Amino acid sequence: MTFNKLTLTAMLYDNPSARDFASMHPLDLKIEDYGRNEKIVYLPRKLTEEGSGPFGDERPGDLCYFKPWGNLALFYADYRWDGLIRLGLFEDGFDPLLVRGEYPVRIEHI
Repeated sequence: MTFNKLTLTAMLYDNPSARDFASMHPLDLKIEDYGRNEKIVYLPRKLTEEGSGPFGDERPGDLCYFKPWGNLALFYADYRWDGLIRLGLFEDGFDPLLVRGEYPVRIEHI
């Protein structure tokens, strides 16, 4: 993911939702602040929810899908929400997520 001349690299997990997300790449969308612990990106369509289930080890750096709204949730602080599917984890930290604001974002495979 690239926005505001910053780059984030995430390793996607091997689950149906993450594979569905990967099949959509490349994407040119918008990333924006939401609350005080995450940035969000609205996807062009909802992802499959097949194989989703609760998890209890939430942590900053998680890349998730929020089922009710159909958006990505990129967490940079502690969180605990129902309705999430974990898609992956940011590999080199998540400092770019701390930059406040709304930006065009490019999401692609590397």
